Amino acid sequence: MAEDSTDINILSYTSQIPFARHLGFELTKFEGGESEIIYTAKPEHLNTFDVTHGGACMTLLDITMAAAARSVAPETGVVTIEMKTSFMQPSVGPLHARGTLIHRTATLAFTEAKIYDELERVCAHATGTFKYVKRRLPTGPASANAMRPPSTD
Repeated sequence: MAEDSTDINILSYTSQIPFARHLGFELTKFEGGESEIIYTAKPEHLNTFDVTHGGACMTLLDITMAAAARSVAPETGVVTIEMKTSFMQPSVGPLHARGTLIHRTATLAFTEAKIYDELERVCAHATGTFKYVKRRLPTGPASANAMRPPSTD
């Protein structure tokens, strides 16, 4: 059975990114260079000010940008080359992030994403560069494939 983009987004964002699964990210849009992920921080994802930790926000932005990049080539993977993040206000309550593929070359994706609170206020913004890579073969105890991270060169 051939994989379609729905199969690939489910595999990538629920099975192959354990940290995203741990945080409770839910991918709701994955098409045409755009993505959206919804997220509500659990108590253990908050900082000492009881707002979503910056690391969780950066992970949300990173994965949202990666999804936007992959949405135009779901058969490939991407790795983060660089990312710049600006925090504008505390990220509190239910959040959603929207990502956009701004430009693509044969090997690179230039993206941006924003985190919004439930009142649609922008809490954080990021830009990122991603490299398109071949998807890895399955690894693990039941696999004959050795664990090799994708190359960034």
